Amino acid sequence: MSFLEQHAANTQGRDFFVGDIHGQYRLLMKALNNVAFDRGRDRLFSVGDLIDRGEQSLECLSLPFEPWFFGVRGNHEMLAYDALFSTAGEEWRKRELWMINGGTWSLREDASDVKMVLREAMRRLPYAREVSVAGKRIGIVHAEPPDDWSQLELEDNHAGHERLIWRRSRIKAGDTTPVDGIDAVVVGHSIVGNLTTLGNVHYIDTGAFMTGRLTVIEATELLE
Repeated sequence: MSFLEQHAANTQGRDFFVGDIHGQYRLLMKALNNVAFDRGRDRLFSVGDLIDRGEQSLECLSLPFEPWFFGVRGNHEMLAYDALFSTAGEEWRKRELWMINGGTWSLREDASDVKMVLREAMRRLPYAREVSVAGKRIGIVHAEPPDDWSQLELEDNHAGHERLIWRRSRIKAGDTTPVDGIDAVVVGHSIVGNLTTLGNVHYIDTGAFMTGRLTVIEATELLE
């Protein structure tokens, strides 16, 4: 899996974005039904954090294997990966950090299954995606994009990865400066009451695991 995956326009159906799912598989299925999602024609782009804090996390972790699903990795996927694939001597600390942050669902699953599915899922979850919609380009990262999307490849290092999956400085500052080099960017990570837009960055994590509200929005709505 490359650092950035790019997608041509969907000429057969619609494109949707979904906020942080956090193990709410049934809620996702209900939301897709509400928009009459067509698995043969439509595409669903996820901002990451498929797992943790929800009991159906293993089902959600299997979503990247679906031909209609395209996600990016979130900090919770990375917490799980670090916990299960860390070097000897570090695993206990990283596993504790994962448990504190919602990883206890894994204790009720077969450990080898969790590890296998996570390893394969991560191969399908890049740090960023870019999709063409109605002649425009929409970027997707989990937490925070760089100031200039055309410089995204420069983020393929430890500090850049930290920004893309952990940082919240833009939303905390209420920064409305548009990200250069891209028409719009969709992110999750920071819980908002409703879809929130700062500049051309759209925040769509509405805290499904605690509010029961999972945002699924058609791509064209973000370009209106």
